Amino acid sequence: MFPIRDHNPSGRTPYVTIALIAINILVFLAYFPTQDDWQLQGFFMTWGLVPARFTAGEGLETLVTSMFLHGGWMHLAGNMLFLWIYGDNLEEEMGPVGFLAFYLAAGAAAGIAQVLPEPGSAIPMVGASGAIAGVMGGYLLLFPRAKVDVLFIFIIFFRIFAIPAWIVLGLWLGIQIFSGVSTPSDEGGVAYWAHVGGFVAGLVLTLPVWLRRGARGYWQATAGHPPHPETHFEAARSNVPLIRRKH
Repeated sequence: MFPIRDHNPSGRTPYVTIALIAINILVFLAYFPTQDDWQLQGFFMTWGLVPARFTAGEGLETLVTSMFLHGGWMHLAGNMLFLWIYGDNLEEEMGPVGFLAFYLAAGAAAGIAQVLPEPGSAIPMVGASGAIAGVMGGYLLLFPRAKVDVLFIFIIFFRIFAIPAWIVLGLWLGIQIFSGVSTPSDEGGVAYWAHVGGFVAGLVLTLPVWLRRGARGYWQATAGHPPHPETHFEAARSNVPLIRRKH
């Protein structure tokens, strides 16, 4: 299950979203291709968010620097796709400066949420997913019924479904909470609590925007849809497109 695009066009060029994607890619290309696994581990220990260092008052800057590091090509590609899908609409609602502040604040909250369950952990956290989870939380508040095209991959074929954002994002959040509860916090891997913390922070930080637009009145006026005509794709209008894999 993988979101690939939404039906929520932006009326402005999302300069900050594009800049964040470009910065993440450039930073990744500056260190990842030239270092072996041992060097990468040392690099992440220095610039990633290590809970034990952070709680000791060291490496406080890593609360920000860790947001621009990624552990591999797929890690980077997945995060940048999610940022591109959801970021442009929040940037349009918040403005470039407001969106940048929101993004950094959500990412910082996500990092703290990952530190709190295991403050003595020596495992570095890297990735933009906490900040992007905040973008997803804000998107859910403002556009709960915007359509998101989701790619479902089965054994021998895959299908694309247009699903309301509240289902896609709500299911994603549920998976993060379940995984965070069931996965020991001292194990490496996905930073589930950073995702949950970032998502909740995004909801909270978007509340002022939602309130200025009329709160429940905004939902009633838009019925949870984007406040402008949605984009229509052929795949979404067809009777569940089916594309078989080639062997």
